[in-house]
Amino acid sequence: MSYNLIKKSFDLGDGRIIEIETGKLAKQADGSVVVKMGNTMLLATVVSSKTAKEGVDFLPLSVDYQEKYAATGRIPGGFLRREARLSDYEVLISRLVDRALRPMFPEDYHADTQVMISLISGDKNIMPDCLAGLAASAALCVSDIPFNGPISEVRVAKIDGKLVINPYLSDLAKASLEFIVAGNENDITMVEGESNEISEEEMIEAIEFAHQAIKVQVLVQKELSIAVGKTEKRVYSHENSNLELRAQVFAATYDKVYAVAKSGVSKHERSDSFSEIQDAFIVSLGTEVDDVTKSLSKKYFHDVQYDAVRNLVLDEGIRLDGRNVTTVRPIWSEVGYLPAAHGSAVFTRGETQSLTSVTLGTKMDEQIIDGAFFNGYQKFILHYNFPGFSTGEVKPNRGVGRREIGHGNLAQRSLKKVMPPDEENPYTIRVVSDILESNGSSSMATVCAATLALMDAGVKLKSPVSGIAMGLITDEKTGKYAILSDILGDEDHLGDMDFKVTGTANGIVACQMDLKINGLKWEVLRAALAQSKEGRLHILNEIKKTLAEPNAEIKPHAPRIEVVKIDKEFIGAIIGPGGKIIQEMQRETGTTITIEEKDNQGVISIFGPDKETIELALKRVRNIVARPEVGEIYEGKVKSIMPFGAFVEIMPGKDGLLHISEIDWKRYESMDGIFQVGDEVRVKLLEVDKQGKFKLSRKALLPRPPRDEKKPEASANPQ
Repeated sequence: MSYNLIKKSFDLGDGRIIEIETGKLAKQADGSVVVKMGNTMLLATVVSSKTAKEGVDFLPLSVDYQEKYAATGRIPGGFLRREARLSDYEVLISRLVDRALRPMFPEDYHADTQVMISLISGDKNIMPDCLAGLAASAALCVSDIPFNGPISEVRVAKIDGKLVINPYLSDLAKASLEFIVAGNENDITMVEGESNEISEEEMIEAIEFAHQAIKVQVLVQKELSIAVGKTEKRVYSHENSNLELRAQVFAATYDKVYAVAKSGVSKHERSDSFSEIQDAFIVSLGTEVDDVTKSLSKKYFHDVQYDAVRNLVLDEGIRLDGRNVTTVRPIWSEVGYLPAAHGSAVFTRGETQSLTSVTLGTKMDEQIIDGAFFNGYQKFILHYNFPGFSTGEVKPNRGVGRREIGHGNLAQRSLKKVMPPDEENPYTIRVVSDILESNGSSSMATVCAATLALMDAGVKLKSPVSGIAMGLITDEKTGKYAILSDILGDEDHLGDMDFKVTGTANGIVACQMDLKINGLKWEVLRAALAQSKEGRLHILNEIKKTLAEPNAEIKPHAPRIEVVKIDKEFIGAIIGPGGKIIQEMQRETGTTITIEEKDNQGVISIFGPDKETIELALKRVRNIVARPEVGEIYEGKVKSIMPFGAFVEIMPGKDGLLHISEIDWKRYESMDGIFQVGDEVRVKLLEVDKQGKFKLSRKALLPRPPRDEKKPEASANPQ
């Protein structure tokens, strides 16, 4: 054996075991582990450059989670039949791991670092996303890369009133809350998830429960690191420093920066003023100043901004735009702004603005999910776009970034909780939020704008949803802290927390929290949630001033959908041989018709531009699925003529035999000259035999001649 396998395992507390092993696979990476739970296995590797690139003053960390289709016995779709760019689902898991790891690296570590996590075996009932953070952290722990971990991530869900760690996928449908929680042995660093309008206390209870599980997983990683012998990390020096210059920058610029921060001017004015102060200081250094000194001056000036903005809040309770810590920026909103859209809204809060549209489509518009772990269809889609002009910047339009996918997902999972059930909503719904201005909390503006646009489209939401982004500024030396409602972009950048909470008047439906500091006391979290509730309800009331409930009807120009259920035995009759019948109905009525089998029934959706076309298609469908009743009279059409009678179509696709003896009270010797194909004839259904064949009579509708009447010669045509 040419490898040294080291393995650790732990119990989730209910008999389910998670194993971590290293030393067997991917040994040329700086660190690699395999994490296994049941048949689900993740391979995590990490590699970091030995030196940092010149001029880099941040951590170039990339985290990629990818699912191998072979892990679940599937072959990828598409022309190439191979794994391609990361799906949105894979990007979202990558972001979860990135957000948990990034704060744990030393601030002065700037080497290119890549974490890769691959699903190499998949149990369809054991979700891999809640193991990805553990795998990534363990890979770092068995490497010599500087890392202030370990950390871990778990999924916590409440199922049948009981909190469970990393539940099976089959149980999640019953969950009233579901959060991914990340942290180290002392603190929570990241939370993301959704819930069924829960209280703030219920959310805290779930996070605390998750943290207890995280502590166990952190301890196991420490044991693994000791067993591998990687407790000593590599020595590095990635930053220049000049303490004398730092003191000089603070002395020359702090008061000026503090004054600008306190002035309450707009975002762009404030940015321009800060730039002028920085440029003036660099000019004061003289023309012979070298590039390193310039770079350090800019770095230390950022430190000045960081301290000045935070001290202004902590000491005076004043924020960059002049608000106090609890005030929400001014809000205005409007619905129906886009006359041709099926639903639309503009939501503006301060300098953040979303223009959101809603489009109603058919089942054929459902999004196809083709992943290794998840595959199927999705009928509620939300897309979030963040163009450069929204912040006054020039940015090439190169497709959707990870941030846009993440923000859109948070808004989508918020609104998913209040969407009507499928049986009440036949539409595929696409919501698009275009951010036209941004100065913080654009994802929360998306939630608010989407709520209004959906109600404008006549979608019967259970309750309107609003969202707010909360911030935190702390001083570890003095113990002071300030919780900020409705944070600006600069407050997100310079603060210690970004905590987004969405909900209805009844409770929380989704959240996303990222901490940039070590330590968030539970009392601070409780206070932040209480303050967020006040702000969220205030925003909700502002939304309701524009539109309090969904419009009673969809827009006149929006397409209509009618859904009818039929016995599944008629599905074939609707479709017809080779799809002939359904295609003919669509062509002749101008509708789109889909049919599927659900709950042992056929479910037909008819999608058309107006009520008249839908009624026409409905009539065709009802005729096909109608069951002829004995004793009823039908206006039929002769389909074929045989020596013993004629076959008459009494309903679309339903022919009955009009025997020669049932044509008239007269007696006919042959069918010659009596009918022609296409003739209309009025008949009565006499009987349905055991084989389901229909026996018709025309004679039963004619008056019976007197008994003494002589039998006449056969007439030519009795019509």
